[in-house]
Amino acid sequence: MGEAVSRAGVCYDGAAGSIAAARGFTAEFLGRVRGGAGVVAVAELVVSELVTNACKYAPGPCLVDLEVVGQGAGRAVEITVWDANPEPPVPCAAEPGRVGGHGLEIVLALSEGFDVGREPVGKRIRVRLPFGG
Repeated sequence: MGEAVSRAGVCYDGAAGSIAAARGFTAEFLGRVRGGAGVVAVAELVVSELVTNACKYAPGPCLVDLEVVGQGAGRAVEITVWDANPEPPVPCAAEPGRVGGHGLEIVLALSEGFDVGREPVGKRIRVRLPFGG
């Protein structure tokens, strides 16, 4: 028997409220997915970081797509964020004393998959987070 919810997407205008709205969308989506509660906090953090970067570096709309993939112990949520800036994000070298600029470091540390692709307009960033035990 399949899940009632396995994929959802939304578009934000890039305004200040987009980041909180994206976190809420993520929590609501995973709350409807069997077993999704174990990954909500991590997924909210990752979405928050990616949408923050989209709002900061690519003013304008951004799209967030969430999809549950895999089965059993291999289940994961794939988070895809699109924005209009074609430049890929560049992770900063680890520097504990630096204030700010740690978002991509955090995303990379939490994910089991990270991919950036250029699109005809902008870029797409896809992150894969395991559901965990």
